[in-house]
Amino acid sequence: MIVRRLARPLLASVFVAAGVEALRHPAARTDQAAHLLQKVPGQVPGAEVAAKDPDLFVRVNGAALLGGGLLLATGRMPRLASTVLAASVVPTTAIEHAFWEEIDPTRKAQSRSLFLKNVGLLGGLLLAAVDTEGKPGLAWRAQHATKTTRREARHAKQTAKREARLLAHRAQDVVS
Repeated sequence: MIVRRLARPLLASVFVAAGVEALRHPAARTDQAAHLLQKVPGQVPGAEVAAKDPDLFVRVNGAALLGGGLLLATGRMPRLASTVLAASVVPTTAIEHAFWEEIDPTRKAQSRSLFLKNVGLLGGLLLAAVDTEGKPGLAWRAQHATKTTRREARHAKQTAKREARLLAHRAQDVVS
């Protein structure tokens, strides 16, 4: 559908640009990442490792943003790409737009606005992650296959009963 062909690259453009920026200039986010990672070491798996090298964390997150953005933009594995981007948006948003830590009212308002923009992007990514492009998803297919199998088994049972009755009648006719 034409809407998906237009919407996916538009949605992905933000993440491709952010991924390139994070890979080219990770130092701009390293201090913020280190600050955030020190707060959550026991709560997030792998945070202890990332806290030791926040520059690597920023680069890995940037690579995820870039790769996921390119996959989404080209329409290749869009559900997986959207899921990866959604997972990457959370730390990016917490690192770059922590408005709750801002003291200056102007910077706080700007940061909150950018935070809410990222929350909106996260919503779009979640929709893209569950979009089956009008085709049935795995859950529907499994449910449909179960119903079909049950119906076919019921028909086979009825046919077997009918055939058994016919054979019984024929056997009775032969005996008599």
